[in-house]
Amino acid sequence: MFKKILIANRGEIAVRVIRACHEMGIAAVAVYSDVDRASLHVRKADEAYPIGAPAATESYLNIPKILDVAARSGADAIHPGYGFLSENAKFAKACAEARVKFIGPTAAAMDAMGSKTRARQAMERAGVPFVPGTSRGLDSFKQAEEVAARIGYPIMLKAAAGGGGKGMRLVQASTELKSALEGARSEAERSFGDSEVYIEKAILNPRHIEMQVLADEHGNTVYLGERECSLQRRHQKVVEEAPSPIVDPDMRRQMGEVAVRVAQAAGYTNAGTVEFLVDQQKNFYFLEMNTRLQVEHPVTELITGLDLVHLQIHIANGERLPFTQEEVKIRGHAIECRIYAEDPDNNYFPSPGKITLLLLPSGPGIRRDSGMYEGWTVPMDYDPLLAKLIGYGTDRDQAIGRLTRALNEYFVGGIKTNISLFRRILNHPDFRAAKIDTGFLDRMLKQNDGLAGSPADAETTEVAVIAAGMFAALGSAAAGAGERANTDGSPAKVDAVSSWKTAGRREQLR
Repeated sequence: MFKKILIANRGEIAVRVIRACHEMGIAAVAVYSDVDRASLHVRKADEAYPIGAPAATESYLNIPKILDVAARSGADAIHPGYGFLSENAKFAKACAEARVKFIGPTAAAMDAMGSKTRARQAMERAGVPFVPGTSRGLDSFKQAEEVAARIGYPIMLKAAAGGGGKGMRLVQASTELKSALEGARSEAERSFGDSEVYIEKAILNPRHIEMQVLADEHGNTVYLGERECSLQRRHQKVVEEAPSPIVDPDMRRQMGEVAVRVAQAAGYTNAGTVEFLVDQQKNFYFLEMNTRLQVEHPVTELITGLDLVHLQIHIANGERLPFTQEEVKIRGHAIECRIYAEDPDNNYFPSPGKITLLLLPSGPGIRRDSGMYEGWTVPMDYDPLLAKLIGYGTDRDQAIGRLTRALNEYFVGGIKTNISLFRRILNHPDFRAAKIDTGFLDRMLKQNDGLAGSPADAETTEVAVIAAGMFAALGSAAAGAGERANTDGSPAKVDAVSSWKTAGRREQLR
């Protein structure tokens, strides 16, 4: 087994991987930019090394600097987390050349699946169903016109190297096509350094469902069930759950077998996710493959009882999968909320700053994967994801109930977060009835009863503000609480205020 693993990432995913390393008796090495010196992942690691300026290109995306730290620290493997270099084939290749094990797929598999057009070509050869459209980039506007007319509007323009909604445009009519194509190409070039764009038929009101796969280096591949990822804002996932409310055992088996075929066609190893669009008749189409650990992996862990990061490390160490497909069992239901430092009342603008107060939820069925702590200053240089809050129950209703209770316990002071958004989603009758699709959240946000306008959220916010003020006042009072008078009237020092009393006050303020 590896003796030391470098985590080439930051935030909550770095903390998550560090914890897995410690559970397995492996030393964890952190890297950090100048603004991340006090970050939680740096505090949790066994060793930590600076890698440069806040700009990601100068630090977390700088391959030579990260490999230099691996050499100096003696790390024999690198876990890339998600984002940054996690799907960078050049990084995977550089790790191999430096004789450091990359915990993920090979560079060849990344190349095969990293480009959406190359992936579509591979799936076409493998007989995998995918959304009608082009399997190669568009050469001209004229070609775009011809393809769009043939498959029919509405259509989607997508960046071949894309992800996260970048370089993506929905086109409802031919009059919109030219400007949309120019905009998609321009954004794709800025975001990925690659302006290649292709066309897909737009499936109206689809569900976005993905299948987790695992493949060892001995030819064994399994699927671990699906995740419902339809709740999205601007093509970014916001809430994920497993299993999907609409997938029955037969559909799960069919999707899983296709996902395994996709992975095998790419020569894939380690953890990966095959994403599908599902139409209203439950027909599913291959969308893309993410060649890394997903943000939403905890919901799969909760319903299967498997630790995906442990399994990633074991696979990278050359071990076989310790179970067969028949041994994978799904139990219960899990839902995840992505907690961001952003302001729902100001068009979700990022909200960096110091966390002055942090009240954390707990209790049965609640999991928190977090990269924040009270007193930490959230930088403005990176993705604003702070934490993930996951609720687990024996069924979907119990998971919703537990997660709703936990959201009402959660408070982050000093910055704005999107916690109020999740209270609203979980209380929405269509969400509770599982009547969701990729347009659900955008439709909900267009309604005129605003996030902060509901009585429950207004009351919760008011209580939180009062609590924060009382904490500040109690802090001042407690500072002098140890001074009392002797019998002669002179001040006498006694022990500080009781920790039990302090804890009791906090509980009363919840």
